[in-house]
Amino acid sequence: MARKWRIEEKDGYCLIINEGGATLGISLANKDAIIEVDGYAFKDLKRKGALEAYEDWRLPVEERIADLAKKLSIGEIAGLMLYSSHQMLSLNMGVFGDLTKKAQDNNGGGESEKTTDHYFGSKESREHAWDLSDVQKAFLKDDNVRHVLIALVDNTVTAAKWNNNAQAFVENIGHGIPVNTSTDPRHSIAANAEFDMGAGGTISKWPEHIGLAAAFDPDLVEQFGRIAAKEYRAMGITTALSPQIDLASDPRWNRFNGTFGAGSKLAADMARAYCDGFQGDDWGLESVNAMSKHWPGGGTGEGGRDAHYGYGKYSVFPGNNFEEHLKPFTEGAFKLNGKTKKTSAIMPYYTISYDIDKNGENVGNSYSRYLITDLLRGVYGYDGVVCTDWLITADSVNFESFISGKCWGVENMSVTDRHYKILMAGVDQFGGNNDAKPVIAAYEKGVKEHGEQYMRERMELSARRLLCNIFRVGLFENPYLDTALSEKTVGSADFMQKGYEAQLKSIVMLKNKNNVLPLNKKSKVYIPKRHTKEGVNWFGIPVPAVDEIPVDKKIIGKYFDVTDNPDDADCAFAFIVSPYNVGYNKNDGYLPISLQYRPYTAGFAREKSVAAAGDNRSYKGKTVTTRNELHLDMVLETKKLMGGKPVIVFVKTINPLICAEFEQAVDAIILDFSVQTNALMDIVSGNVKPSGLLPFIMPKDMEAVEKHCEDLPFDIEPYKDECGNSYDFAYGLDFNGVIKDGRTVKYGCNDRG
Repeated sequence: MARKWRIEEKDGYCLIINEGGATLGISLANKDAIIEVDGYAFKDLKRKGALEAYEDWRLPVEERIADLAKKLSIGEIAGLMLYSSHQMLSLNMGVFGDLTKKAQDNNGGGESEKTTDHYFGSKESREHAWDLSDVQKAFLKDDNVRHVLIALVDNTVTAAKWNNNAQAFVENIGHGIPVNTSTDPRHSIAANAEFDMGAGGTISKWPEHIGLAAAFDPDLVEQFGRIAAKEYRAMGITTALSPQIDLASDPRWNRFNGTFGAGSKLAADMARAYCDGFQGDDWGLESVNAMSKHWPGGGTGEGGRDAHYGYGKYSVFPGNNFEEHLKPFTEGAFKLNGKTKKTSAIMPYYTISYDIDKNGENVGNSYSRYLITDLLRGVYGYDGVVCTDWLITADSVNFESFISGKCWGVENMSVTDRHYKILMAGVDQFGGNNDAKPVIAAYEKGVKEHGEQYMRERMELSARRLLCNIFRVGLFENPYLDTALSEKTVGSADFMQKGYEAQLKSIVMLKNKNNVLPLNKKSKVYIPKRHTKEGVNWFGIPVPAVDEIPVDKKIIGKYFDVTDNPDDADCAFAFIVSPYNVGYNKNDGYLPISLQYRPYTAGFAREKSVAAAGDNRSYKGKTVTTRNELHLDMVLETKKLMGGKPVIVFVKTINPLICAEFEQAVDAIILDFSVQTNALMDIVSGNVKPSGLLPFIMPKDMEAVEKHCEDLPFDIEPYKDECGNSYDFAYGLDFNGVIKDGRTVKYGCNDRG
């Protein structure tokens, strides 16, 4: 029979091109590991001389998966069930070096250093950032890890070369299962948080999730997904640890800006569009698995606190509104328009969803058989991968530490028992764990309790789900990348332009008194300095006080004349960030989380916390200060300096804020959801008409916040400004006044009521 394939050598790998069939990628070292059947070429990585069903690209994916799952050892399945700690494709650890030192200082080194390495990967040096580290080689070979989370990467070339090195390394291990690489969101301009680690190189720039929501345009979100998927695949990334579709019902939550807002209809539509964009019309070589998070919703932390920390472990539902928090999943991520049908993976949050478990348990969501097997899989029929959030099986050694274990509700269990409980809950994968030993130990415990056949079937069930997400994106055929093509794809001019257009659509104009905007392009602008006190960041690392001009004056100068003398200026631009503080510290215990700049005393807080009455976490009567109270001082002082001349405030909006502290002192307010300065200037100069809408309520005051229920998105009284406008859900201004269009009808009515 005539040969129907040819081979092309590339940089470090080969392409085997089958006429009218699959194109296979294989390392140069294995270019002879090929078997010909019916004139076509197939991989024969184990060099058996016979075609195995899982390597037969002509067969349906389901048949190939079933064949391979049966052949895997328990050790190989255990490795599939691991999701690596955060890997650094860089020789510069940056903030992660600071984290290691912080962990050692707080906990005396030793175990804390191990935890830091476990969470963020080894600090060992390598000749090139794309080289596999010794730690990576060990967990790929010895622990059979095949799901790797990339956190920091220098650039596209580094990502592509590392991918090719990793794929070549695993080809000869076991059954040659390729590496499925993932990432947290990489497209935002902000790059200072774990859940938005940043790209480290040129990539198209888009607003945060909450900014995409502000456009109220699911088609825009799907466009983002399709572009991001192309860029991800060019970097070797085949799973997105996104979208974050928690309903943002509590405005104090410090992951608020990672959501699609407070409206369940809007969030569901955005979730669907995001997954359709990433996964594509059907599975294939351009698809990226979407891991939607965080089941069953993490936006209801008691008092607005976050479950990355021990003081925020409880999620509460005092408004009995649990079901609404499921809608972004059940009406969005589980009901896609494309043929992929459902988001390919789900990540539960760290939180204990207090008193929701009908089996009577109050444990972290991934430990709850009710939430995973009974509700997610049983009631809603979800049969894809469920992966825990990172580090939930490790011991919690520091109540305030970001990098400590987060075994909420099962603190007294052994590590083996935690893994076993998660397995029995119906979860498939352990986030942030490179070590197969506790998974194997959990399997052995199950054999003693249920027998070998039962546990083998349980492990194979997860293996099939996990293999599915590797097979259907084409990794078994060709996991290799053309580095030059990758470099051309990521951050291409077209993609950059599309991202910038999305930034413009995300900007919300809250106030425009006397139609001060748009400004005359010959206006002279004064930009005051901004002062921020010392404090700690998301990771708990101390950060120094900052005295700065918060924007590049050269960019402003492309639109207006910039002057350092307020007397010469026609108007002032004041750039501020929404108030920042946390809900706990070692000295004062539980504290309020404030959305105002001035010190806040919680006079309207609950007397007793909702969850676990024996451990009262009330902060009533306590006072908290914000790190950036001086931002408010700057705005008010600028108003005095300018006399009657206009002051325009730009708020980098991480959370909703109490505008009452400064609204009447300023003439215009613009909300910035992590966009470039150019985009803000294009709006205020009139080059582009503002079109963004509020995807949440801007509260009247902290009393309104404290009196609301964490699980109710719309039980907060909105702020009304001096112009008579109410800063409610789906509110926004253009240069003609309050926006009323199809978006405000569709979502303002359906979500707000």
